[in-house]
Amino acid sequence: MDFLPVFMNVRRQPCLVVGAGDVASRKIQMLLKADADVIVVANEVCEVVEKLVNDKKVTLIHRKFDSKDIEGKRLIISATNDVNVNQQVSQLANASSIPVNVVDAPDLCSFIVPSIIDRSPVVVAVSSGGSSPVLARLLRARLETMIPATYGRLAQLVEGFRNKVKEKFSTTLERRRFWEIILQGPVTELMFAGQEPQAKRVLEEAITKGDALIEGQGEVYLVGAGPGDPDLLTFRALRLLQQADVVVYDRLVSEPILEMARKDADRIYVGKKKSDHAVPQDGINEILVKLAKQGKRVLRLKGGDPFIFGRGGEEIERLMEEGISFQVVPGITAAAGCASYSGIPLTHRDYAQSVVFATGHLKDNSINLNWPALARSNQTIVFYMGLTGLKIICEKLVEHGLDKNTAVALVEKGTTVDQKVHVGTLETLPLEIDQLTISPPTLIIVGNVVTLHEKLAWFHPELQGS
Repeated sequence: MDFLPVFMNVRRQPCLVVGAGDVASRKIQMLLKADADVIVVANEVCEVVEKLVNDKKVTLIHRKFDSKDIEGKRLIISATNDVNVNQQVSQLANASSIPVNVVDAPDLCSFIVPSIIDRSPVVVAVSSGGSSPVLARLLRARLETMIPATYGRLAQLVEGFRNKVKEKFSTTLERRRFWEIILQGPVTELMFAGQEPQAKRVLEEAITKGDALIEGQGEVYLVGAGPGDPDLLTFRALRLLQQADVVVYDRLVSEPILEMARKDADRIYVGKKKSDHAVPQDGINEILVKLAKQGKRVLRLKGGDPFIFGRGGEEIERLMEEGISFQVVPGITAAAGCASYSGIPLTHRDYAQSVVFATGHLKDNSINLNWPALARSNQTIVFYMGLTGLKIICEKLVEHGLDKNTAVALVEKGTTVDQKVHVGTLETLPLEIDQLTISPPTLIIVGNVVTLHEKLAWFHPELQGS
Protein backbone atom coordinates (compact mmCIF):
# COMPACT_ATOMS: atom_id res chain seq x y z
CA MET A 1 0.00 0.00 0.00
CA ASP A 2 1.76 3.16 -1.23
CA PHE A 3 -0.56 5.59 0.56
CA LEU A 4 -2.46 5.24 3.82
CA PRO A 5 -6.16 6.04 3.19
CA VAL A 6 -7.16 8.78 5.62
CA PHE A 7 -10.27 10.97 5.83
CA MET A 8 -9.17 14.41 7.06
CA ASN A 9 -11.38 16.96 8.82
CA VAL A 10 -10.70 20.35 7.19
CA ARG A 11 -13.93 22.04 8.30
CA ARG A 12 -13.24 25.75 8.84
CA GLN A 13 -9.50 25.07 8.50
CA PRO A 14 -7.29 27.31 6.29
CA CYS A 15 -6.36 25.36 3.15
CA LEU A 16 -4.10 26.78 0.45
CA VAL A 17 -4.49 26.21 -3.30
CA VAL A 18 -1.66 27.47 -5.49
CA GLY A 19 -3.01 28.12 -8.98
CA ALA A 20 -6.45 29.09 -10.23
CA GLY A 21 -6.88 27.36 -13.57
CA ASP A 22 -9.44 24.73 -14.54
CA VAL A 23 -7.70 21.91 -12.66
CA ALA A 24 -7.27 24.07 -9.56
CA SER A 25 -10.95 25.03 -9.70
CA ARG A 26 -11.97 21.38 -9.26
CA LYS A 27 -9.73 21.04 -6.21
CA ILE A 28 -11.11 24.28 -4.77
CA GLN A 29 -14.70 23.09 -5.17
CA MET A 30 -13.81 19.78 -3.53
CA LEU A 31 -12.38 21.63 -0.50
CA LEU A 32 -15.46 23.85 -0.32
CA LYS A 33 -17.68 20.73 -0.17
CA ALA A 34 -15.65 19.72 2.91
CA ASP A 35 -16.39 23.20 4.38
CA ALA A 36 -12.74 24.30 4.30
CA ASP A 37 -11.63 27.95 4.36
CA VAL A 38 -9.92 28.16 0.97
CA ILE A 39 -7.13 30.63 0.19
CA VAL A 40 -6.02 30.81 -3.44
CA VAL A 41 -2.69 32.24 -4.60
CA ALA A 42 -2.45 32.85 -8.35
CA ASN A 43 -1.52 35.36 -11.03
CA GLU A 44 -4.18 34.21 -13.51
CA VAL A 45 -7.71 33.20 -12.56
CA CYS A 46 -10.22 31.17 -14.60
CA GLU A 47 -13.91 32.11 -14.75
CA VAL A 48 -15.04 29.46 -12.26
CA VAL A 49 -12.57 30.60 -9.59
CA GLU A 50 -13.33 34.25 -10.32
CA LYS A 51 -17.01 33.62 -9.63
CA LEU A 52 -16.17 31.84 -6.36
CA VAL A 53 -14.07 34.86 -5.35
CA ASN A 54 -16.87 37.29 -6.26
CA ASP A 55 -19.34 35.18 -4.27
CA LYS A 56 -16.92 35.44 -1.32
CA LYS A 57 -16.59 31.66 -1.11
CA VAL A 58 -12.81 31.77 -1.40
CA THR A 59 -10.08 34.28 -0.63
CA LEU A 60 -7.81 35.26 -3.54
CA ILE A 61 -4.25 36.54 -3.20
CA HIS A 62 -3.60 37.89 -6.69
CA ARG A 63 0.15 37.42 -7.14
CA LYS A 64 2.91 34.84 -7.47
CA PHE A 65 3.37 32.21 -4.76
CA ASP A 66 5.53 33.27 -1.81
CA SER A 67 7.14 30.92 0.71
CA LYS A 68 5.28 32.66 3.55
CA ASP A 69 1.95 31.62 2.00
CA ILE A 70 2.21 28.17 3.57
CA GLU A 71 2.30 29.48 7.14
CA GLY A 72 -0.60 28.36 9.32
CA LYS A 73 -2.18 26.19 6.63
CA ARG A 74 -3.83 22.86 7.39
CA LEU A 75 -3.43 21.46 3.89
CA ILE A 76 -1.89 22.61 0.59
CA ILE A 77 -2.67 21.79 -3.05
CA SER A 78 -0.48 23.00 -5.90
CA ALA A 79 -2.10 22.99 -9.34
CA THR A 80 0.04 25.20 -11.56
CA ASN A 81 1.73 24.66 -14.93
CA ASP A 82 5.04 25.84 -13.48
CA VAL A 83 7.17 22.82 -12.50
CA ASN A 84 9.51 24.98 -10.40
CA VAL A 85 6.64 26.46 -8.39
CA ASN A 86 5.15 23.01 -7.81
CA GLN A 87 8.49 21.69 -6.58
CA GLN A 88 8.95 24.70 -4.31
CA VAL A 89 5.50 24.27 -2.78
CA SER A 90 6.15 20.56 -2.18
CA GLN A 91 9.54 21.14 -0.54
CA LEU A 92 8.29 23.91 1.73
CA ALA A 93 5.16 22.00 2.78
CA ASN A 94 7.05 18.79 3.52
CA ALA A 95 9.69 20.70 5.49
CA SER A 96 6.89 22.14 7.64
CA SER A 97 5.05 18.77 7.91
CA ILE A 98 1.99 20.17 6.13
CA PRO A 99 0.09 17.66 3.93
CA VAL A 100 0.65 18.60 0.29
CA ASN A 101 -0.71 17.42 -3.04
CA VAL A 102 0.81 18.43 -6.36
CA VAL A 103 -1.57 17.64 -9.20
CA ASP A 104 -0.27 14.99 -11.62
CA ALA A 105 3.03 14.69 -9.74
CA PRO A 106 2.79 11.75 -7.28
CA ASP A 107 6.49 12.00 -6.38
CA LEU A 108 5.89 15.49 -4.96
CA CYS A 109 2.80 14.48 -2.95
CA SER A 110 2.49 13.51 0.69
CA PHE A 111 -1.17 12.68 0.02
CA ILE A 112 -3.25 11.74 -3.01
CA VAL A 113 -6.66 13.23 -3.80
CA PRO A 114 -8.89 10.23 -4.61
CA SER A 115 -11.90 9.89 -6.83
CA ILE A 116 -14.88 10.35 -4.54
CA ILE A 117 -18.37 8.89 -4.31
CA ASP A 118 -20.20 11.37 -2.08
CA ARG A 119 -23.20 10.03 -0.20
CA SER A 120 -22.62 12.28 2.80
CA PRO A 121 -22.12 11.40 5.54
CA VAL A 122 -21.05 8.22 3.71
CA VAL A 123 -18.03 8.94 1.51
CA VAL A 124 -16.21 6.35 -0.60
CA ALA A 125 -12.75 7.17 -1.96
CA VAL A 126 -10.97 5.33 -4.77
CA SER A 127 -7.29 5.87 -5.53
CA SER A 128 -4.70 4.34 -7.83
CA GLY A 129 -1.89 5.90 -5.79
CA GLY A 130 -1.38 8.43 -8.56
CA SER A 131 -0.43 5.76 -11.10
CA SER A 132 -3.64 5.99 -13.15
CA PRO A 133 -6.22 8.67 -12.22
CA VAL A 134 -8.33 7.61 -15.21
CA LEU A 135 -8.58 4.05 -13.87
CA ALA A 136 -9.62 5.41 -10.47
CA ARG A 137 -12.35 7.48 -12.13
CA LEU A 138 -13.60 4.45 -14.07
CA LEU A 139 -13.80 2.43 -10.83
CA ARG A 140 -15.62 5.30 -9.18
CA ALA A 141 -18.14 5.38 -12.01
CA ARG A 142 -18.80 1.69 -11.54
CA LEU A 143 -19.23 2.10 -7.79
CA GLU A 144 -21.58 5.05 -8.31
CA THR A 145 -24.12 2.66 -9.81
CA MET A 146 -23.83 0.30 -6.82
CA ILE A 147 -24.23 2.84 -4.01
CA PRO A 148 -27.62 4.57 -4.07
CA ALA A 149 -27.92 8.12 -2.72
CA THR A 150 -30.26 6.71 -0.06
CA TYR A 151 -27.26 5.41 1.86
CA GLY A 152 -26.47 8.97 2.93
CA ARG A 153 -29.93 9.46 4.44
CA LEU A 154 -29.72 6.00 6.01
CA ALA A 155 -26.44 6.92 7.70
CA GLN A 156 -28.00 10.11 9.04
CA LEU A 157 -30.95 8.14 10.44
CA VAL A 158 -28.64 5.64 12.12
CA GLU A 159 -26.47 8.40 13.59
CA GLY A 160 -29.46 9.78 15.48
CA PHE A 161 -29.96 6.46 17.29
CA ARG A 162 -26.36 5.53 18.15
CA ASN A 163 -26.51 6.75 21.74
CA LYS A 164 -29.80 4.93 22.39
CA VAL A 165 -28.28 1.70 21.07
CA LYS A 166 -25.20 2.17 23.27
CA GLU A 167 -27.48 2.54 26.29
CA LYS A 168 -29.48 -0.55 25.33
CA PHE A 169 -26.59 -2.92 24.57
CA SER A 170 -23.57 -3.13 26.86
CA THR A 171 -21.06 -4.92 24.60
CA THR A 172 -19.54 -4.12 21.23
CA LEU A 173 -20.56 -7.55 19.92
CA GLU A 174 -24.23 -6.97 20.82
CA ARG A 175 -24.25 -3.51 19.26
CA ARG A 176 -22.61 -4.76 16.08
CA ARG A 177 -25.08 -7.63 15.80
CA PHE A 178 -27.99 -5.24 16.30
CA TRP A 179 -26.83 -2.84 13.59
CA GLU A 180 -26.15 -5.66 11.13
CA ILE A 181 -29.71 -6.93 11.64
CA ILE A 182 -31.07 -3.42 11.15
CA LEU A 183 -28.98 -2.48 8.12
CA GLN A 184 -29.75 -5.74 6.32
CA GLY A 185 -33.45 -5.67 7.14
CA PRO A 186 -36.70 -3.69 6.74
CA VAL A 187 -35.29 -0.36 7.97
CA THR A 188 -32.99 -0.14 4.95
CA GLU A 189 -35.70 -1.36 2.57
CA LEU A 190 -38.11 1.29 3.86
CA MET A 191 -35.48 4.00 3.35
CA PHE A 192 -34.91 2.80 -0.22
CA ALA A 193 -38.68 3.02 -0.74
CA GLY A 194 -38.67 6.65 0.44
CA GLN A 195 -40.60 5.86 3.61
CA GLU A 196 -38.30 7.48 6.17
CA PRO A 197 -40.93 8.02 8.93
CA GLN A 198 -41.85 4.31 8.82
CA ALA A 199 -38.16 3.34 8.84
CA LYS A 200 -37.62 5.47 11.94
CA ARG A 201 -40.57 3.84 13.68
CA VAL A 202 -39.34 0.32 12.88
CA LEU A 203 -35.87 1.22 14.19
CA GLU A 204 -37.35 2.55 17.46
CA GLU A 205 -39.35 -0.67 17.89
CA ALA A 206 -36.23 -2.76 17.27
CA ILE A 207 -34.34 -0.89 20.01
CA THR A 208 -37.24 -1.52 22.39
CA LYS A 209 -37.06 -5.26 21.69
CA GLY A 210 -33.36 -5.19 22.56
CA ASP A 211 -31.94 -8.59 23.51
CA ALA A 212 -34.97 -10.37 22.08
CA LEU A 213 -33.91 -9.18 18.63
CA ILE A 214 -30.33 -10.45 18.75
CA GLU A 215 -30.41 -13.40 21.13
CA GLY A 216 -29.96 -16.91 19.87
CA GLN A 217 -27.32 -19.44 19.03
CA GLY A 218 -24.66 -18.60 16.50
CA GLU A 219 -24.29 -20.04 13.05
CA VAL A 220 -21.50 -21.71 11.08
CA TYR A 221 -20.77 -20.87 7.45
CA LEU A 222 -18.85 -23.62 5.67
CA VAL A 223 -17.29 -21.72 2.78
CA GLY A 224 -15.11 -22.83 -0.12
CA ALA A 225 -12.32 -20.34 -0.74
CA GLY A 226 -11.42 -21.73 -4.14
CA PRO A 227 -7.91 -22.65 -5.30
CA GLY A 228 -6.18 -19.37 -4.46
CA ASP A 229 -7.13 -16.52 -6.79
CA PRO A 230 -9.45 -14.21 -4.78
CA ASP A 231 -11.32 -13.30 -7.98
CA LEU A 232 -12.72 -16.86 -7.98
CA LEU A 233 -14.67 -16.37 -4.73
CA THR A 234 -18.45 -16.43 -5.04
CA PHE A 235 -20.46 -13.32 -4.14
CA ARG A 236 -22.05 -15.24 -1.29
CA ALA A 237 -18.65 -16.27 0.10
CA LEU A 238 -17.51 -12.64 0.03
CA ARG A 239 -20.65 -11.42 1.80
CA LEU A 240 -20.29 -13.99 4.58
CA LEU A 241 -16.57 -13.21 4.92
CA GLN A 242 -17.48 -9.62 5.66
CA GLN A 243 -20.08 -10.40 8.32
CA ALA A 244 -18.52 -13.32 10.25
CA ASP A 245 -17.32 -12.75 13.84
CA VAL A 246 -14.67 -15.48 13.60
CA VAL A 247 -12.80 -16.99 10.65
CA VAL A 248 -11.48 -20.53 11.12
CA TYR A 249 -9.18 -21.15 8.18
CA ASP A 250 -6.96 -23.76 6.54
CA ARG A 251 -3.38 -23.68 5.32
CA LEU A 252 -4.50 -23.56 1.68
CA VAL A 253 -6.46 -20.31 2.09
CA SER A 254 -4.47 -17.51 0.47
CA GLU A 255 -3.65 -14.29 2.31
CA PRO A 256 -5.49 -12.04 -0.20
CA ILE A 257 -8.69 -13.97 0.56
CA LEU A 258 -8.17 -13.67 4.31
CA GLU A 259 -7.74 -9.92 3.85
CA MET A 260 -11.33 -9.78 2.58
CA ALA A 261 -12.66 -10.80 6.01
CA ARG A 262 -14.03 -8.15 8.34
CA LYS A 263 -11.05 -6.39 9.88
CA ASP A 264 -12.17 -6.91 13.47
CA ALA A 265 -13.04 -10.59 12.99
CA ASP A 266 -11.02 -13.07 15.04
CA ARG A 267 -8.85 -15.49 13.05
CA ILE A 268 -8.13 -19.05 14.10
CA TYR A 269 -5.61 -21.08 12.09
CA VAL A 270 -6.28 -24.82 11.94
CA GLY A 271 -4.13 -25.71 8.94
CA LYS A 272 -2.92 -29.21 8.19
CA LYS A 273 -0.11 -30.65 6.17
CA LYS A 274 1.24 -34.16 5.95
CA SER A 275 2.14 -35.45 9.43
CA ASP A 276 1.68 -31.96 10.90
CA HIS A 277 -1.83 -30.98 11.95
CA ALA A 278 -2.01 -27.66 13.81
CA VAL A 279 -5.37 -28.83 15.18
CA PRO A 280 -6.71 -32.40 14.73
CA GLN A 281 -10.00 -32.72 12.86
CA ASP A 282 -11.94 -33.60 16.01
CA GLY A 283 -10.50 -30.46 17.59
CA ILE A 284 -11.65 -28.34 14.66
CA ASN A 285 -15.15 -29.77 14.98
CA GLU A 286 -15.27 -28.81 18.65
CA ILE A 287 -13.96 -25.30 17.97
CA LEU A 288 -16.86 -24.73 15.57
CA VAL A 289 -19.38 -26.05 18.09
CA LYS A 290 -17.96 -24.00 20.97
CA LEU A 291 -17.87 -20.71 19.05
CA ALA A 292 -21.38 -21.16 17.66
CA LYS A 293 -22.74 -21.87 21.15
CA GLN A 294 -21.21 -18.57 22.25
CA GLY A 295 -23.57 -16.88 19.79
CA LYS A 296 -20.92 -16.10 17.20
CA ARG A 297 -21.15 -16.31 13.44
CA VAL A 298 -18.32 -18.63 12.50
CA LEU A 299 -16.93 -18.80 8.99
CA ARG A 300 -15.12 -22.09 8.33
CA LEU A 301 -12.94 -21.19 5.36
CA LYS A 302 -11.53 -24.05 3.31
CA GLY A 303 -9.33 -24.08 0.24
CA GLY A 304 -11.15 -25.29 -2.86
CA ASP A 305 -14.59 -26.76 -2.21
CA PRO A 306 -15.53 -27.91 1.31
CA PHE A 307 -17.09 -31.16 0.06
CA ILE A 308 -14.24 -32.29 -2.22
CA PHE A 309 -11.47 -33.68 0.00
CA GLY A 310 -12.23 -30.85 2.42
CA ARG A 311 -13.75 -32.87 5.29
CA GLY A 312 -16.75 -30.59 5.21
CA GLY A 313 -19.07 -33.57 5.64
CA GLU A 314 -17.39 -34.54 8.91
CA GLU A 315 -17.75 -31.02 10.27
CA ILE A 316 -21.42 -30.56 9.50
CA GLU A 317 -22.21 -34.01 10.92
CA ARG A 318 -20.91 -32.71 14.27
CA LEU A 319 -22.86 -29.47 13.92
CA MET A 320 -26.05 -31.40 13.23
CA GLU A 321 -25.49 -33.52 16.35
CA GLU A 322 -25.45 -30.30 18.39
CA GLY A 323 -28.40 -28.75 16.57
CA ILE A 324 -26.30 -25.83 15.34
CA SER A 325 -27.50 -23.89 12.31
CA PHE A 326 -25.14 -23.90 9.34
CA GLN A 327 -24.96 -23.23 5.65
CA VAL A 328 -22.57 -24.47 2.97
CA VAL A 329 -21.14 -22.27 0.22
CA PRO A 330 -19.48 -24.26 -2.60
CA GLY A 331 -16.14 -23.12 -3.95
CA ILE A 332 -14.27 -23.74 -7.17
CA THR A 333 -12.42 -26.95 -6.43
CA ALA A 334 -8.68 -27.13 -7.08
CA ALA A 335 -9.16 -29.56 -9.97
CA ALA A 336 -11.34 -27.14 -11.92
CA GLY A 337 -9.37 -24.03 -11.03
CA CYS A 338 -5.84 -25.36 -11.52
CA ALA A 339 -6.71 -27.22 -14.72
CA SER A 340 -8.38 -24.15 -16.23
CA TYR A 341 -5.49 -21.85 -15.31
CA SER A 342 -3.06 -24.38 -16.79
CA GLY A 343 -4.84 -24.66 -20.12
CA ILE A 344 -5.70 -28.32 -19.47
CA PRO A 345 -9.36 -29.18 -20.14
CA LEU A 346 -10.36 -32.01 -17.79
CA THR A 347 -12.59 -33.47 -20.50
CA HIS A 348 -12.25 -33.28 -24.27
CA ARG A 349 -14.09 -35.20 -26.98
CA ASP A 350 -10.83 -36.35 -28.57
CA TYR A 351 -8.94 -37.26 -25.39
CA ALA A 352 -11.11 -37.90 -22.31
CA GLN A 353 -14.79 -38.60 -21.86
CA SER A 354 -14.69 -38.81 -18.07
CA VAL A 355 -12.78 -37.38 -15.13
CA VAL A 356 -12.00 -38.92 -11.73
CA PHE A 357 -10.92 -37.14 -8.56
CA ALA A 358 -8.74 -39.09 -6.13
CA THR A 359 -6.78 -38.29 -2.99
CA GLY A 360 -3.03 -38.79 -2.97
CA HIS A 361 -3.10 -40.23 0.54
CA LEU A 362 -5.73 -41.74 2.80
CA LYS A 363 -6.47 -41.23 6.49
CA ASP A 364 -3.68 -43.65 7.46
CA ASN A 365 -1.22 -41.96 5.01
CA SER A 366 -1.36 -44.94 2.63
CA ILE A 367 -2.17 -44.77 -1.10
CA ASN A 368 -4.47 -47.76 -1.26
CA LEU A 369 -6.69 -46.82 -4.21
CA ASN A 370 -8.75 -48.74 -6.78
CA TRP A 371 -5.93 -48.74 -9.33
CA PRO A 372 -7.72 -50.87 -12.01
CA ALA A 373 -10.57 -48.34 -12.07
CA LEU A 374 -8.15 -45.41 -12.28
CA ALA A 375 -5.82 -46.87 -14.91
CA ARG A 376 -8.20 -46.58 -17.83
CA SER A 377 -7.69 -44.93 -21.18
CA ASN A 378 -9.75 -41.95 -22.34
CA GLN A 379 -10.24 -40.57 -18.85
CA THR A 380 -8.54 -37.86 -16.81
CA ILE A 381 -7.39 -38.54 -13.26
CA VAL A 382 -6.83 -35.71 -10.80
CA PHE A 383 -4.91 -36.45 -7.61
CA TYR A 384 -5.23 -34.11 -4.65
CA MET A 385 -2.43 -34.02 -2.04
CA GLY A 386 -0.26 -36.34 -4.09
CA LEU A 387 3.14 -34.61 -4.14
CA THR A 388 4.93 -36.96 -1.75
CA GLY A 389 3.30 -40.01 -3.34
CA LEU A 390 3.89 -39.00 -6.96
CA LYS A 391 6.37 -41.80 -7.65
CA ILE A 392 4.05 -44.48 -6.24
CA ILE A 393 1.06 -43.06 -8.10
CA CYS A 394 2.88 -43.16 -11.44
CA GLU A 395 4.25 -46.66 -10.82
CA LYS A 396 0.84 -48.07 -9.85
CA LEU A 397 -0.91 -46.56 -12.89
CA VAL A 398 1.68 -48.11 -15.24
CA GLU A 399 1.52 -51.41 -13.34
CA HIS A 400 -2.24 -51.54 -13.87
CA GLY A 401 -2.21 -50.84 -17.59
CA LEU A 402 -1.60 -47.18 -18.43
CA ASP A 403 1.09 -46.48 -21.01
CA LYS A 404 4.27 -45.17 -19.38
CA ASN A 405 4.23 -42.33 -21.93
CA THR A 406 0.86 -41.04 -20.69
CA ALA A 407 1.13 -37.29 -20.09
CA VAL A 408 1.18 -35.97 -16.51
CA ALA A 409 1.14 -32.42 -15.14
CA LEU A 410 1.97 -31.28 -11.64
CA VAL A 411 0.44 -27.85 -10.98
CA GLU A 412 2.18 -25.91 -8.24
CA LYS A 413 0.30 -23.07 -6.47
CA GLY A 414 -2.37 -23.07 -9.16
CA THR A 415 -4.35 -19.91 -10.05
CA THR A 416 -1.91 -17.65 -8.15
CA VAL A 417 0.90 -15.42 -9.38
CA ASP A 418 3.30 -18.16 -8.23
CA GLN A 419 1.74 -20.86 -10.41
CA LYS A 420 4.10 -23.28 -12.13
CA VAL A 421 3.13 -26.21 -14.34
CA HIS A 422 5.56 -29.14 -14.56
CA VAL A 423 4.76 -31.48 -17.46
CA GLY A 424 6.16 -34.94 -18.21
CA THR A 425 5.00 -38.53 -18.48
CA LEU A 426 4.28 -41.28 -15.98
CA GLU A 427 7.85 -42.39 -16.53
CA THR A 428 9.71 -39.07 -16.59
CA LEU A 429 7.88 -36.67 -14.26
CA PRO A 430 8.84 -38.34 -10.94
CA LEU A 431 12.51 -38.14 -11.97
CA GLU A 432 12.20 -34.49 -13.00
CA ILE A 433 10.42 -33.49 -9.79
CA ASP A 434 13.20 -35.03 -7.69
CA GLN A 435 15.55 -32.38 -9.09
CA LEU A 436 13.25 -29.46 -8.16
CA THR A 437 12.04 -27.74 -5.03
CA ILE A 438 8.25 -27.86 -5.16
CA SER A 439 6.08 -25.80 -2.81
CA PRO A 440 2.56 -26.98 -1.99
CA PRO A 441 -0.27 -26.78 -2.66
CA THR A 442 0.05 -29.02 -5.70
CA LEU A 443 -2.30 -30.96 -7.93
CA ILE A 444 -1.51 -33.87 -10.26
CA ILE A 445 -3.37 -34.30 -13.55
CA VAL A 446 -2.94 -37.56 -15.50
CA GLY A 447 -4.25 -38.13 -19.00
CA ASN A 448 -3.85 -37.21 -22.65
CA VAL A 449 -5.60 -33.85 -22.08
CA VAL A 450 -2.31 -32.70 -20.53
CA THR A 451 -0.79 -32.63 -24.04
CA LEU A 452 -3.00 -29.60 -24.74
CA HIS A 453 -1.29 -27.53 -22.05
CA GLU A 454 1.25 -25.81 -24.27
CA LYS A 455 -1.31 -25.02 -26.96
CA LEU A 456 -4.09 -23.78 -24.66
CA ALA A 457 -2.12 -22.11 -21.88
CA TRP A 458 -3.58 -18.63 -21.41
CA PHE A 459 -2.65 -17.69 -17.83
CA HIS A 460 0.83 -16.20 -17.58
CA PRO A 461 1.71 -15.62 -13.89
CA GLU A 462 4.86 -13.70 -14.79
CA LEU A 463 2.69 -10.99 -16.37
CA GLN A 464 0.28 -10.64 -13.46
CA GLY A 465 0.62 -7.32 -11.67
CA SER A 466 3.08 -5.96 -14.25
